[in-house]
Amino acid sequence: MAEKEKSGGIRRGWKTIWGMVILLIVWQMAAGSGIWSAYVLPPPAKVARALTKLVESGVLFCHILVSGRRVLTGFSIAFALAMAGGILATQVHTAEEYYGGLLEFMRNVPPISLIALLILWFGIGEISKIIIIVLASFFPMYLNIRKGFFSASIRLLEVGDVFRLTRWQKFCRIVLPSAVPDILVGMRIGLGYSWRAIIGAEMIAASNGLGYLILDAQQMSRSDKVIVGILTIGTVGILCDKIFSLLIGRVAGVRGAGGVG
Repeated sequence: MAEKEKSGGIRRGWKTIWGMVILLIVWQMAAGSGIWSAYVLPPPAKVARALTKLVESGVLFCHILVSGRRVLTGFSIAFALAMAGGILATQVHTAEEYYGGLLEFMRNVPPISLIALLILWFGIGEISKIIIIVLASFFPMYLNIRKGFFSASIRLLEVGDVFRLTRWQKFCRIVLPSAVPDILVGMRIGLGYSWRAIIGAEMIAASNGLGYLILDAQQMSRSDKVIVGILTIGTVGILCDKIFSLLIGRVAGVRGAGGVG
């Protein structure tokens, strides 16, 4: 079974590589066709040169660190709020009746639409940028955390009643451990949304960060740098997603092994 999964992973890896090669070939053919100028659609070689210059100068890493700090800050705040909301919904059954409608309304409002208000309320500093990321990443985490908390085994909760556990003890010993996979899935999705929101967040008078790099390059008609910024955000996002994917797999494996034992 393990060998079959390994061979399947190798095949998927080769297919991904071939997909990227085909994309590069199509990109090169489109850039060399003459339909678009190099300013509109730069060839891969020009983008590679821009990437090399940004890496050698250290500018790209500085932007990555700044955006990473903003994403981590907003993501952490959103996770804390999502956990608090999930715990409140689980432990106080009538609480969600008061804030559920507001959350459902805000879930359907694009965070980028609030930029004008956020600038009026909080100015153009870091707070407005962090709020954009929080709004983008909160809801997928909250929904998954809530699902995990409410999916706890009724039989285990009944066993907790037999042992006369308090509500908080049942939550800590039964509900929370059983919800860990859903919590990790929510965090994985929320982190992806955080990176997707970084462009909108850094539209608010930023002077650094990957969003600033893309917008500044667009204003300077440097489409090669725009593509470098997009590729960087996608690459960093994939790396973060892979880390969470491995963590989820390990947690699921440990829980599965424990169940069999």
